[in-house]
Amino acid sequence: MSERTYRIGEVAELVGTTPRTIRYYEEVGLLAPPPEHEKGRHRTYDEADVRRLQELIRLRDLLGVSLEELGRLVEAEEARAVLRERWQHTAADADRRAILEQAVGHVTAQLALVRSRRAALDGLEAELADKLERIQGRLAELDRLTSAAGPA
Repeated sequence: MSERTYRIGEVAELVGTTPRTIRYYEEVGLLAPPPEHEKGRHRTYDEADVRRLQELIRLRDLLGVSLEELGRLVEAEEARAVLRERWQHTAADADRRAILEQAVGHVTAQLALVRSRRAALDGLEAELADKLERIQGRLAELDRLTSAAGPA
């Protein structure tokens, strides 16, 4: 029994994007083109492709990152997957220590990007809160002036 495959339009609908976005992600290397794709033929994708695309879109939307930053996040995650595989086949403590130290580097890079996004959002939030406070202060001032002047 073979795994279910999807055409590009089906994948786009499943993940909430457009076929053009999927093709672009392939062009920039975020998503590998389907191996059996021949020019002029329909692209087909498997469940792993759909999951990867869902994760790409989740990270893009959640973090608001550029495609370059998204690529770095994905590269770090892929490197960690390789490390997890090596871990499964390694028993020596020294080798496992090296694997863990490499994993720390990858997660640290991912965390730095998330933290920089959070800092940017915190800055925007503070700016908007300040604007809201000033606007509400002006409204209160207008209300005081209107009440002091009496009915028109």
